[in-house]
Amino acid sequence: MIPTRRSALAPTHRTLLAALAAVGTLASLTACGGGSGSSDSSAGSGGSYTFWDPYPQFDASSAWGKLVSSCGTKAGVKLKRTAYDTTDLGNKALLAAQQGNAPDVMLVDNPVVSTLVEAGILNKTSDLGLDTKSIQQNIIGAGTIDNASYGVPIGANTLALYYNKKILSAAGVDAASIKDWNSLTAALKKVKSAGKKGITFSAINTEEGSFQFLPWFWGAGGDLTKLDSAKGVAALSLWKQWVDDGYAPKDVLQNTQTTSWQEFATGDYAFSENGTWQLGNADKAGFDYGIINIPGQNGGSAPVPTGGEFVTVPVQKDTGRYDVTKKIVTCLTSDANLLPTDTTLQYVAPTAAVQAEQVKQNPKLKPWVSAVAAARGRTSGGLGTKYPTISQPMWTAVQAALSGSKSPQDAMDAAQAAAGKG
Repeated sequence: MIPTRRSALAPTHRTLLAALAAVGTLASLTACGGGSGSSDSSAGSGGSYTFWDPYPQFDASSAWGKLVSSCGTKAGVKLKRTAYDTTDLGNKALLAAQQGNAPDVMLVDNPVVSTLVEAGILNKTSDLGLDTKSIQQNIIGAGTIDNASYGVPIGANTLALYYNKKILSAAGVDAASIKDWNSLTAALKKVKSAGKKGITFSAINTEEGSFQFLPWFWGAGGDLTKLDSAKGVAALSLWKQWVDDGYAPKDVLQNTQTTSWQEFATGDYAFSENGTWQLGNADKAGFDYGIINIPGQNGGSAPVPTGGEFVTVPVQKDTGRYDVTKKIVTCLTSDANLLPTDTTLQYVAPTAAVQAEQVKQNPKLKPWVSAVAAARGRTSGGLGTKYPTISQPMWTAVQAALSGSKSPQDAMDAAQAAAGKG
């Protein structure tokens, strides 16, 4: 039996209701789209275990489905897999915990980890004896609360700038010259003067909008507890300048990361802020492209937010189940299995050894490995479950400023006031 210092009792109803509200504000940030739940199971002789994940696009015959099945078999059990979309999974996890029937293993979007921890339904990796020493610190940081990790990351994705080589060449722009905000804005001006479109991104009023705004906010030195600082206002002013000057389309206000990508894929835009998960689509776009890190205001790579999921172990009344659970988690997150999994998901692996192998197999991942190294968790730095109460006012401020209903300063002042009430 693996001991746990967390109570096996169900969390309070009030805590779960608060956690449900927090999970409801967080949407999936990867290419792992929604859909209804689906399940498959693997044969085994040691009983039945349950596994939930946010990948309904992968059925039992997929590489991912087969891996889950094989990890159950290796642990000597029948592992029943159920797939939900990301937000649905978080909500169902909280309700299942309240009812005392949480799954044995659960793969969840990284911002949700802190919410589930606050609800009291996840075990610490240290209590389970899971080894996380080889995990990149900033990646595991997204699932670390009070210096304790509550899951093992299966991989990470993040944001960078894709660029159309033909458009930049025609506009006389060298991508290597883009080092900071001024040089990027100068490049956009040249592109527009050459008759082409500048940059597309997502500024929608959901978590996707915050996700895409964070590199610019952090790249200015912004602090999420001080949205109305001069640094935060500078980032919002940059985006507003681009929209006002016609360097970015007004429809960024409605753009998701998918529709933003579709604009770039037309071949009319010089740049697209988008994620690792678009690499496959980039290869199908029909034009030569390159990738550069998002620049900080005064140079260097801007910190970017980490996306991706954590393999977590919900608290069980029968703690004797944890021995087998540990075997399942270890199988899913072993270096040997992370490589094909992260290749399938187009994620950057959480360990240096697997990252090196990924780049060896696909050199186009090199800038993404660099971007992930500079990334940070949205809930890191002690924010935890406070993040959703900050993110929503922030994306609301972006909408207000870009639509022209408020100045960047007024928008951020209002955001900070709203976040302070959260």
